Amino acid sequence: MIGQGHVFTISVFTEISDALRSVNCRLRGVSDCCLLGANGEDGLARRMAASNMPFLLALLAGGSFYATLWFAVDPLLHTIWKGAGVGLLAVWAATKARRTDQWLIATALGLGALGDVLLEASGLTVGAIAFLGGHIAATTMYLRNGAAPMAWAAGVAAGVSILATGPSPAPGIALYALGLGAMCGSNWVSRFPVIAKAGAALFVTSDLLLVAELGPLRNSPVPGLLIWPTYFAGQALIAWGVVCTLAGETRESLHHRL
Repeated sequence: MIGQGHVFTISVFTEISDALRSVNCRLRGVSDCCLLGANGEDGLARRMAASNMPFLLALLAGGSFYATLWFAVDPLLHTIWKGAGVGLLAVWAATKARRTDQWLIATALGLGALGDVLLEASGLTVGAIAFLGGHIAATTMYLRNGAAPMAWAAGVAAGVSILATGPSPAPGIALYALGLGAMCGSNWVSRFPVIAKAGAALFVTSDLLLVAELGPLRNSPVPGLLIWPTYFAGQALIAWGVVCTLAGETRESLHHRL
């Protein structure tokens, strides 16, 4: 049964990565942004497959962590496992970083992974500070790549902030909600593909579920079942959309120089 479970998990994540590759190729029209290249046959495709291994490992780590809802693990292992998914996304982004925007998305993902760890080790407040730092880094990067009126970003940010703050906001919650809204709003008006925008929406959904779990849905199992998958899927989609876009542009720039 264990062997079959591993085979099933690997096949699921293989299908996910193939789907992401197909979607991003259609959105960007640049085959060399994809995980395995067009056919995976030449040396370049093999090198790209190796360089993108952290992304595949991130999917495996983040997806498999969901299973801890149903069985207990050692607290230290639980914390490391939780941080591994987004942490590997940050490593993947950092290995491709050459320009400021690329380092900003790697920083945002790294602070997200730190937040995952600190939520377990130090509690909600300390973890939220790390996530807020990640939102600031991401917002800075998105604003540097704006493609729509900033008024739209402000409107989205305000709406998300109100929803995430709740009816009786503490100052810390209100500040975090503002950062979350700014991240989502600036993402939605950026030039990055729809897959990254869907990721931001899932990230917001996860945090809204967390707010609901602490309030009106505190006795419902629904938030607990959905918080992690919406969060991790959101981070993975953001990483994929942004990192592939910027990496493709960096390669094109190098080709032109040559």
